[in-house]
Amino acid sequence: MPKVVISTTFCKGCGICVDVCPEGILKLNDDIITQKGYHPAICTNDDACTGCTSCALMCPDVAITIER
Repeated sequence: MPKVVISTTFCKGCGICVDVCPEGILKLNDDIITQKGYHPAICTNDDACTGCTSCALMCPDVAITIER
């Protein structure tokens, strides 16, 4: 089962991954602010991830990996 791993160190909260996820399981976490002042993306439902890697491919900061 694939799992979305998002590095809060590199994620700047641009939201591109949220827009391109075909399953709609990514969102920006308004409850967390990183040291750089961003709201990082989070996966809201790991079980629904198909492992398509759209989020990882579109991330301009290479903050997302898909573990299989």
